[in-house]
Amino acid sequence: MSGSSPSRAYQTCTVHSQAEMEHHREPESDEKLPGSQPYASSLLHETEHDTIEERKTPPKTLSFYLAFLALCIIVFIVSIDATALSVALPRIALDLHGTTLESFWASLSFLLAVAITQPLYNSISDVVGRLIPLYASFVFFFIGCVVFAVGQSMSVVITGRVLQGLGAGGLDVLSDVILADITTLKERPLYIGLFAIPMALGSILGPLLGALLSQGPGWRWIGWINLPIAGAGFILAVFFLRLKPIEKTLDQKLKSLDWIGLGLFALGSTIFTLPLSWAGSIYSWSSWRTLLPLLLGLLILIVLGFYERKPKEAVFPYRIFRNATAFVTLIGSFIHGAVLYSAILYLPLFFQAVNLETTLQSAISFLPLAASVVFFSVMGAGAVETLRKYRWSIVGSWVLSALGTGLWALFDNNSGKGLRAGLQMIAGAGLGVLFTVQFVPMQASCERTDDHGLAVGILTSFRLLGALIGISLCSTVFNSVFSSSIRELGDLPTGLEPLKDVKEAIGMIPLLRTIEMDPGTKLSLIDSYRTALMAIFLMLTGFSVLGLATSVFTQDLSLETEELGRQSMRASEKSGGDVA
Repeated sequence: MSGSSPSRAYQTCTVHSQAEMEHHREPESDEKLPGSQPYASSLLHETEHDTIEERKTPPKTLSFYLAFLALCIIVFIVSIDATALSVALPRIALDLHGTTLESFWASLSFLLAVAITQPLYNSISDVVGRLIPLYASFVFFFIGCVVFAVGQSMSVVITGRVLQGLGAGGLDVLSDVILADITTLKERPLYIGLFAIPMALGSILGPLLGALLSQGPGWRWIGWINLPIAGAGFILAVFFLRLKPIEKTLDQKLKSLDWIGLGLFALGSTIFTLPLSWAGSIYSWSSWRTLLPLLLGLLILIVLGFYERKPKEAVFPYRIFRNATAFVTLIGSFIHGAVLYSAILYLPLFFQAVNLETTLQSAISFLPLAASVVFFSVMGAGAVETLRKYRWSIVGSWVLSALGTGLWALFDNNSGKGLRAGLQMIAGAGLGVLFTVQFVPMQASCERTDDHGLAVGILTSFRLLGALIGISLCSTVFNSVFSSSIRELGDLPTGLEPLKDVKEAIGMIPLLRTIEMDPGTKLSLIDSYRTALMAIFLMLTGFSVLGLATSVFTQDLSLETEELGRQSMRASEKSGGDVA
């Protein structure tokens, strides 16, 4: 600490004075005189002790809590933005005459931008510092919100979503990374639990807000409403988020970046993901237009895996993956992202298409899943904070996720609200605990405290990459099963003929409540939607079983580390204004 330095200087001067005054006396073997081995060892020990002490948890200041509030606002607005669009997609597609593929791309493009940029932001921030990438993320997000809100075509809306994703990717991952920097592993489960509240609340309010705005002032307000909320987080971050700088020159920082790794990941993940969105709808799985980019993207990612052994500041350092618990946790986070975000997108569509609910009604019907994710994400972190164990929480959560999503097969157009709510809550309990608890073993497995932020960023990236690929696969399954079901119906009434083209399936959902047709045709059409969406839910069950299989290899590691990361709050922020 700063208070120990004057004391150490005084002791050193005293030793020098005593040496001069008593030069006639032979030093004893254990006396700590300058230049002697015991003296040097003593100073080294004191220096190391002071360094460790400085990085142990300091008293929390007002600046810390306001900085934490800024991070909470960031994750809140990102969660709202990621989920608000799901219930509004049919209305947007109807207003802008968008196809099913364009509708999915309005969601997929956002996730693609988020998933690709998160490792880039994470790696760059580890070299140049967290704040510059964070501010750049805000700029992208603000611009994207405006472009989305003023869009007069699906292409402009998708462009806006891409820009929002470029910003949200940085905001999402850096908020997690900074939280790891400014808290110790020992206290982190508590703050992860608190952090989960705005994150999960955003996931609850997102669909409701999207429904209210799309049925009221218009879906464009989904973009406009982000600006003041994100603006508040930006102001708090600028004034109170004061982190220790990286002690390197700009030239040293630029040379330290793993430019080849960044490029390989961005290129490989993009090329690999794109064909997943059009396979089975625009082009068949056997088409060269699907297989060529898919295999090329996979090849580039494999090359990236081998290349990452070399750079000192790698995008994906091998030391992070060396621990078996870290490895299976990353696999679990990938699967968790696929299950959670696919459920968020497709469950409201099920209620609209099968139960013929309005956008707002479907958002309300979706609340049990969202609310249970919120509640159990906090409870899961609290349990780890109390028990100091996490393995069985993770294993049990995958059991609940598999059971809950599997039981969604019972849903049909006559399902009662109680049944729908109860089965959603089973899945939500499992997905909620995983939402927060997976961060703990990932950080506990790190050999170096300075890697905690990097490990958190990699886990967040894997989760969003899983979401991206999961939604892409779900889109392909939906298109394939729905097309097959519609063909079996034969001739359709005049107003429903567009459904023969699967690209129109999502845009037609709002018309199911109002278009005139005989009851038999209507039930058959609803069943076509149900069959396609059930295929998705069963696939999510399969994903959850795979997550369960990998989770049994998780080990309970120590959570008692009390050191902060190298980009923690500045010393000036720690020394003044103590409130706790």
